[in-house]
Amino acid sequence: MNFHLFLLSSAFVAVSGQLDKVAKEAGLLYFGTAVDNPSLNNQNYLRIARDPAEFGSLTPANGQKWSNTQASQGRFTYGSGDAIANIARQTGQQLRCHTLVWYNQLPGWVSSVYSRDQMQQIITAHIQNVAGHYKGRCYAWDVVNEAMEDDGRYRNNPMYRAMGVDYITHSFKVAQQTDPAAKLYYNDFNIERCCNAKINATIAMIRTVKTAGAPVHGIGMQGHSRVGMSPSKREMKETMARFSELVDEVAFTEVDIRHTKLPIGAAEREQQGKDYMEVVGACLEMPKCVGITVWDFTDQYSWIPQQYPGEGEACLWDRNYNKKPAYHSIVGLLQSAASSGLRTSATPAPAAAVAVTAA
Repeated sequence: MNFHLFLLSSAFVAVSGQLDKVAKEAGLLYFGTAVDNPSLNNQNYLRIARDPAEFGSLTPANGQKWSNTQASQGRFTYGSGDAIANIARQTGQQLRCHTLVWYNQLPGWVSSVYSRDQMQQIITAHIQNVAGHYKGRCYAWDVVNEAMEDDGRYRNNPMYRAMGVDYITHSFKVAQQTDPAAKLYYNDFNIERCCNAKINATIAMIRTVKTAGAPVHGIGMQGHSRVGMSPSKREMKETMARFSELVDEVAFTEVDIRHTKLPIGAAEREQQGKDYMEVVGACLEMPKCVGITVWDFTDQYSWIPQQYPGEGEACLWDRNYNKKPAYHSIVGLLQSAASSGLRTSATPAPAAAVAVTAA
């Protein structure tokens, strides 16, 4: 199918359908969203987030991170993560878990550890407790998050200072031992546009980790982009082709496409729709791309304005829960892909996707 022709002729005609429903019909495993705890008191928000036809997968945006699960050494709390995991259990949505080892949102007590043995024990205890708490509930875990700098160096975080690249290998090994049914991902940003120093370094790192005997099943490309400056479908497909040589699956894990100047007009909305369609089209055309997760679906709860003042409106719904042209463009593209038989059947769900137990 000529997706560029579809983009030009049909992108902004309002179409009916729901994202996950049509994504599965098109052959993807899921279309999902991140959900954060402040939104859980908003009934308008929950009505959409809890709809499995709209989102077949939920990711706790912050609830499972180190600062929320083990702020004090040895004291584990799961309330924030459980609140979102329990929604997925109640609705039958898939749970995509995020994240076990990350340099950011890291309690200060972890940063004070410099001994290799101490750090290894701390990582082991953290993963065994957190991944153990959610064992059997997570389709996938982002085991290690953002370990590489944009220039290809390893990020000089406390774990790397103590253990070198072995902290990544160790994290994946412990994650597999703790939750063997889950798909184990490495997740990072700026690894979508082929081919830069960070992508090359990520590939070398994954090879090193796998050679050392650690399982890495997937690579998550976050997909935080800017309208009019996003990677092209061709560039993303080239990247996924390289990643596909190393892992079982790839996914877009944190997609949002922000406007860099506000307010915006019709032309900017049209371009945003085209940029989103490049992401979806790239995933559809790569056999190992299993799904897409947007990093929340409404501008009301987007992280962008706080992080990038003056920028925003990056999501598929506006602050008033109106679907944007980008939403209709994606649905139309997925419907066209389903009709054309681009993928003959949906990617089979791994065991972890159906092994759902109560909290």
